[in-house]
Amino acid sequence: MPAYHSTFPVDPQNDRMIGNFVLLPLNSKFRGPAYPANSDYDIIDECLDLFRANSFFKNFEIKSPADRVLIYGILYINDCLSHLKPQTNHNEAVKVLTNLSLDNFKLPGSAGFPLNNVYSIPVQDHNQMDLLKNYLQQFRQELAMRLLDRIYTDSKEVPSKYWLAFTRRRFMNKSL
Repeated sequence: MPAYHSTFPVDPQNDRMIGNFVLLPLNSKFRGPAYPANSDYDIIDECLDLFRANSFFKNFEIKSPADRVLIYGILYINDCLSHLKPQTNHNEAVKVLTNLSLDNFKLPGSAGFPLNNVYSIPVQDHNQMDLLKNYLQQFRQELAMRLLDRIYTDSKEVPSKYWLAFTRRRFMNKSL
């Protein structure tokens, strides 16, 4: 059975690209360089919807530049879940994931990033690297807050065990 891929169309002529990483529109409450999405469903919703199904796959064939954003989102969700504990309440989780999203993180194409063979990012262009860093920071902040909304739907005191069960799974055997 093949993995689930992104459904967002990407036009390399019109969409903003940094190397082979596309800056897709987001519905975000956070400031950043992402354009607002035209619909209610954006790449963050797709990452959250496909996370659990794609977590079981060790291989992932990239069919479009949007798949690279999906891969990054799934790896980041896995990283967020690994920082939460079964006894973490909602307020503590907000603090933990806000710090995680704002922490100094590795950019695709930089030394130490786990999937540099998937991303071709021009490291020499500082303006593009700053744009990518700002986009990924906005992406991470919005993804963390939407993830918390899904994890704490039943109770604000304990996270959903059905989400935390995926902390042991590694998408593509990688982690951020």
